[in-house]
Amino acid sequence: MKKIILLFISFIFIFASCDNVGVEKASSDDAPYIGNPNLKLTSDIMTPEVLWSFGRLGNVAVSPDNSTILFKTTYYDIDQNKSNGEFYTVNVNGTNLQQITNTKFSEYEGTWRPDGKKIGFISYESGSGQLWEMNPDGTERKQVSEIEGGINGFKYAPDQSKLLFIQEVKVAPNTQDMHPDLPKASGMIFTDLMYRHWDHFVEGQLSHVFVADYDGTAVTNIKDLMKDEPYESPNAPFGGMEQINWSPDSKTIAYTSRKKVGKAYSISTNSDIYLYNIESGETTNISEGMMGYDVSPVFSPDGSKIAWESMERDGYEADQIRLWVYDISTETGKDYSADFDQHCEGLAWSEDSKSVYFTSVWHGKRQMYQLHIPSNEIALITGGVHDYQSVIPAGDQLIGTKVSMSSPAEIFSIELNTGAEKQLSFVNKDLLDQLTMGKVEERWVKTTDNKQMLVWVIYPPHFDPNKKYPALLYCKGGPQGALSQSWSYRWNYQIMAANDYIIVAPNRRGVAGFGQEWEEQISLDYHGQNMDDYLSAIDELAKEPFVDETKLGAVGASYGGYSVFYLAGNHDKRFKAFIAHDGIFNMEAQYLETEEMWFANFDMGGPYWDKNNKAAQNTYAHSPHRYVDKWDTPILVIHGEKDYRVDYSQGMMAFNAAILKGIPAEFLSFPDENHWVLKPQNGILWQRTYFNWLDKWLK
Repeated sequence: MKKIILLFISFIFIFASCDNVGVEKASSDDAPYIGNPNLKLTSDIMTPEVLWSFGRLGNVAVSPDNSTILFKTTYYDIDQNKSNGEFYTVNVNGTNLQQITNTKFSEYEGTWRPDGKKIGFISYESGSGQLWEMNPDGTERKQVSEIEGGINGFKYAPDQSKLLFIQEVKVAPNTQDMHPDLPKASGMIFTDLMYRHWDHFVEGQLSHVFVADYDGTAVTNIKDLMKDEPYESPNAPFGGMEQINWSPDSKTIAYTSRKKVGKAYSISTNSDIYLYNIESGETTNISEGMMGYDVSPVFSPDGSKIAWESMERDGYEADQIRLWVYDISTETGKDYSADFDQHCEGLAWSEDSKSVYFTSVWHGKRQMYQLHIPSNEIALITGGVHDYQSVIPAGDQLIGTKVSMSSPAEIFSIELNTGAEKQLSFVNKDLLDQLTMGKVEERWVKTTDNKQMLVWVIYPPHFDPNKKYPALLYCKGGPQGALSQSWSYRWNYQIMAANDYIIVAPNRRGVAGFGQEWEEQISLDYHGQNMDDYLSAIDELAKEPFVDETKLGAVGASYGGYSVFYLAGNHDKRFKAFIAHDGIFNMEAQYLETEEMWFANFDMGGPYWDKNNKAAQNTYAHSPHRYVDKWDTPILVIHGEKDYRVDYSQGMMAFNAAILKGIPAEFLSFPDENHWVLKPQNGILWQRTYFNWLDKWLK
């Protein structure tokens, strides 16, 4: 589950904080153009409608000559219930901002061609996702590829002679193939596990990597690198083009794949790094024998080494993310982060091939770091209360996107020698200038086992210390991953505080950024120390004169939803309202309902029918559904029907139990949402229902 918030971290239950929408593949000619709404607010307090009016920055790429930054901003239209994204460029010194696209079709996967003369991107203007190109100023826009079925991502070879791309292909027959006389039959026949994943059924379609010739005008001689293989690359559901890369000489493609199927796939995290030789057509596994996640290979500019993110243990998705460097000539690798008790993510080589830059969370903030290969030393580059989501070398500086609990993503440059930062993009300046954000405070609270725990406290805008405010305990999802300076369009701390609540967000056991021991403690102990950590945090803040200790609520999603369900039966009347979104209610049912069995096996300990497994039996003995007899507090349950990570039935069971117990309850069900809420009107409905419920019981 951790991968949900690690995607493009900030991946679990990103999610949690990762909010993206599906591809808008078509747009009617008479539909209004979706762009910057240029709102003029009548209040400085954030509302759900204002939150959904922020531009969402992404797809940052630096030109080959390090002079210009390409980025994308996506805006949402509530009435149309969809989004539109446009590309912009800005000089690395922050001058000459230009919008270079202006269409009703969102463009995707923008990247610079290696010669810097064109920008490539994917557009659905022709009806399927195809490679298009334009000049750096947006002129001479034209379609380059005509690939049947379209493409989902691509990368130019460094010498521009070839192109790699990914595409969904059929790897197994479906029901209609087996029964051609029943073309309207909706039934699906399965004989093994992993028949559904995240939010869709897997009926013979998987992503493969392809290579083709490219001459600037067309894409030809297409070849499937994984022909006849029933495997996928990149890894579903969150892997992207970062998991596939070219060698500097354009002769080799490195890609990530977990070459397993069915039950074997569902119980293993053992993905590997494969090298495909363009000339010979041979594929080599260079991480064979390394048993955990091995992902996102990046060649050094001199072509001598490959760095990637590596986990050691199979079946444990929250293992430490190591910085592994493989020497191509000696065919040996080394963990350069062995003495670094943090995760290493988003790797990028320096131009001289002597350093690797990456991001890592420590004590609730994500910073940039530099590994010096010759000395094996790791140095901190940035500082401050924020999260750097990415790092891109650009000559004598670094480019990164930075967020905080009080600001969505913007682009910054960082001087390598001094660490000095400069803001380059101002996508949301107009909106932010009209809003008042609440104070974000870092506190350290003593836990029941005498450790110090970081707790983020977010105050309402215009906070009055002489007033008493209701307070919300925020229960983080995951259960692993970081509770850092993230910005979310659903679980947004500032909009919660803007509704006049004190927000208490503890970095309880299981949270990344405090060493692997702290993060790993939560496995097999969902009901234990981290629950005490939650209560230590809220009890400490309830002592404050500005907190109304008689009006406390607890809220959370995914593992946070589990936490709420558990606390509902184990809170000694502390709380007056609960909200659980996509939470685990019945652990025995969850074991057989979830799709990624490796997670259930590691964190729960194994199947509930193994009576000799004391760890597993302890897990199931403390399932939240076993404490319903103690439920006595109003609860709002939210769930998406397309959530296959934590099945919809979990929310149904919890709501039904509350009603049968005579406890005030509501159930907000989304038939078209998965583990997240991605559509604008659903997002606003979520916020309105959320705050209506809290206000009803806490105000």
